[in-house]
Amino acid sequence: MDGDYIVRATAAEGSIRAFAVTSRNLVEEARRRHNTSPVATAALGRLLSAGAMMGAMMKGEKDVLTLRVQGDGPIGGITVTANSHADVKGLAMNPKVLLHARSDGKLDVAGAVGRGTLTVIRDIGLKEPYSGQIDLVSGEIAEDLTYYYALSEQTPSSVALGVLMNRENTVRQAGGFIIQLMPEAKEDVIGRLEKRLGEIKSVTSLLDAGKNPEAILSDVLGEFGLEILDRSPTRFFCDCSRERVKKALVSVGKEELKDMIASGEPAQVSCHFCNENYQFEAEDLEEILKMLEK
Repeated sequence: MDGDYIVRATAAEGSIRAFAVTSRNLVEEARRRHNTSPVATAALGRLLSAGAMMGAMMKGEKDVLTLRVQGDGPIGGITVTANSHADVKGLAMNPKVLLHARSDGKLDVAGAVGRGTLTVIRDIGLKEPYSGQIDLVSGEIAEDLTYYYALSEQTPSSVALGVLMNRENTVRQAGGFIIQLMPEAKEDVIGRLEKRLGEIKSVTSLLDAGKNPEAILSDVLGEFGLEILDRSPTRFFCDCSRERVKKALVSVGKEELKDMIASGEPAQVSCHFCNENYQFEAEDLEEILKMLEK
């Protein structure tokens, strides 16, 4: 399959379930749209990759997942939303944050995020969306999601996420995996899986070696009778539109609209998630005002 995609798999006779994603294109699209610094690209890219896989886990056609990392670090916060088709979009509050690399040469995502919380919201069409929140354990995103699954969903999981940058600050590789133990997993399977996960250097090294999602899961779960169930595309996709932005302008109220019209300048409105810019001329604003005055 060309482009970004997610693989869903099982192993150990169904007692392990696994997802892996290659997400270079969608992370590069996010970098391009938000003009993110390298460390912001890595932080946002990790959360986008996780969002894509977690979105693909949802069943309902209209289900929506929101991941929100809020910390006291210079990036401020990161928000990602995904649907069950693995369409994802996201933003970093301070996309231009610059930090020195860590002593091992890696981008300091934890330093950019700082201490704070991870919130996971699933809107699956019930009266109230399901929401779970944990304190960040590291700010590295993958470890925080691993902890979230253990604490909020009682699902022992291993989450690995990585983003590699080129010298000119474009995205070279991005992706990751989520491996989860089902309740029926036997003790020896759990022990062997923990040992195997401990032997994996890092998901970034697997991505850097050019491994696709199937090869990554084969590396980790090959000895457990890995069975690939399906592959599905994922992409950076925002459902904003001129019509939606127009509705948002309606909500600013009559007085503010009158001020905008009086200025004689077109109103520029940007979507936070994708940075798409919409321009409304004075006559467009007058039309919206008329709607309000009816």
